[in-house]
Amino acid sequence: MQPLPLPLRGGSIEALAPFVNLASDNDFVLVVAWLLGALRAGGPYPVLSVAGEQGSAKTVLSKLLRTLIDPSVAPVRALPRDERELFIAASNGHVLAFDNLSGLPPWLSDTLCRLTSGGAFSTRRLFTDQDEILFTAARPVILNGIEDVITCPDLADRAILLMLAPIAERQRRPEHALWRAFELARPHILGALLDAAAHGLQMLPQVRLKRLPRMADFALWAAACESAFRAAGTLETAYSNNRRAATENIIDADPVAALVREIMADRAQWRGGPTRRKSSCSSTCGVNETP
Repeated sequence: MQPLPLPLRGGSIEALAPFVNLASDNDFVLVVAWLLGALRAGGPYPVLSVAGEQGSAKTVLSKLLRTLIDPSVAPVRALPRDERELFIAASNGHVLAFDNLSGLPPWLSDTLCRLTSGGAFSTRRLFTDQDEILFTAARPVILNGIEDVITCPDLADRAILLMLAPIAERQRRPEHALWRAFELARPHILGALLDAAAHGLQMLPQVRLKRLPRMADFALWAAACESAFRAAGTLETAYSNNRRAATENIIDADPVAALVREIMADRAQWRGGPTRRKSSCSSTCGVNETP
């Protein structure tokens, strides 16, 4: 852990925008919402999943976001080997940022689902026969990798997914120059975040959403804060579209779900046995459509 800078009043959250390589203003709103959610005690915290090609500044974005609210000498790390290591890491830091991932094992997807809103892990206390030690935590998590690493629908429903574009050569700048400029802006950005959080505390009792998503408490909190830096309703639309896109990505990556979508593309309903296939798929599936 490292100390946070003294926050300064009068700053704007827009000062963060030049340091992050995001595709749209909606993505920027979602990142700010994630940061504000991470400032809230106890969660729930959506997982921030960052994907993009080489040279899209995924690792830099992960480091910047963690440094802003939970500075550490090691801002990003490799995946833990087991659930015990994950909860030990969660016990020693507020934000967990995992770098350069190629996928998530099923046990980790399940555990991250529990960690977003509060989970526990128990194990035998060392040098004892029957004493137990219990690790409990709810933590904000950042994942980054070249491809979308979230393939579990349950985790995707608890996540914010960002896709970064490669940075053009003419737009690149030395990392040491970026960090020097960020250190100068960090007290003002942190002050703007805290001002938005204070605004959210005042507005929270009045906030109503048209539809409550899976992470309802996060959505309500972020919507309460958003009017400090955006028009009301911006976050609700951006978050809803992002969750819809996450579901689409999982369907596209699942060969069974993709085939079901293809079969139903030109019909409202379908009845038949398990061997029945749409005729257009018979050449690839090797099965003809039965009457």
